[in-house]
Amino acid sequence: MHEEYRRFYSQHLGLDMEMLVVGDYGYPLIVFPTSNGRYYEAKDFHLVDSVRWFVENRLLKLICIDSGDKWSWYAKHLHPGTRVHNHGLYDRMVSEELVPRLQQECQVDKVGVAGCSLGGYQALNFAFRHPNQVAHMFSMGAAFDIKMFLDGHYDEQAYFHNPPDYMPNAQDANFHQMNIILGTAEHDFCKDANYRMSEILLRKGIPHRLDVRPHGTHDWPVWRDMFPEYVSTIF
Repeated sequence: MHEEYRRFYSQHLGLDMEMLVVGDYGYPLIVFPTSNGRYYEAKDFHLVDSVRWFVENRLLKLICIDSGDKWSWYAKHLHPGTRVHNHGLYDRMVSEELVPRLQQECQVDKVGVAGCSLGGYQALNFAFRHPNQVAHMFSMGAAFDIKMFLDGHYDEQAYFHNPPDYMPNAQDANFHQMNIILGTAEHDFCKDANYRMSEILLRKGIPHRLDVRPHGTHDWPVWRDMFPEYVSTIF
């Protein structure tokens, strides 16, 4: 598979963002890493290999990016309000800097997003905050309530990055056109969070798929099994 290391300076973050682009042509799918993960994580844990067929047949281009967790959700040395603010800058980097590049490069109106564990939160939160930019959203083994990272702090910024809170009130026609898959497993400790998110979407009449695998836990083998099946729904 064609691989290309890229970096660009983010005006919002004030630093270089690194990424691994897998594939030289195809539909762009941004892959968010797990907690504190790096851009090479999806390759190292063979998530990239699980969709090799789509990449080699020039249907799919993976954009594996760095997380911003070390200065946001996991930055325990910072005030919780600052953590949320920093995540907001990361969100703007993706929305206002990365996605426009991909729209132009790949000649698409909307991109896809995916992620495992906390990366699944990142994918879903980004998709639901920017439904005009996202056509496909795949979360695997994710939970979606970020209040656990905020030590009791809660403000307007936190609300608008906490999908279980803002989604019941969100209105956008693009939600109903989005391909949404919530993936979990019977013994995944995040399973209940996926049921709760599915209930929110059901109450709003937003089409989606809740995929609960009968075996498996919160781990890469389950996610590697899910990922190619989910990717196939793009085409």
